[in-house]
Amino acid sequence: MNEQTKRHTVYVDSVPIGGRHPVVVQSMTNTDTANIDQTVKQIIDLANAGSELVRITVNNADSAAQDLRRGSPLGRILAA
Repeated sequence: MNEQTKRHTVYVDSVPIGGRHPVVVQSMTNTDTANIDQTVKQIIDLANAGSELVRITVNNADSAAQDLRRGSPLGRILAA
């Protein structure tokens, strides 16, 4: 990369990505997000294995409504 190439940093909460920052270990869940308990367990397992950022795909509107409630376990993790 030549010196004129601009490097940009993007933040996901407090995690810097890009620019001159170190590589961020990322993972993505592969659970049915309607199954909140399984998804939360996988997020915790990934974090314990060293993942600094966990991405979640919500596959339908019902899952989104269920998952993102502030009172749900997943909603609490996302709010943290």
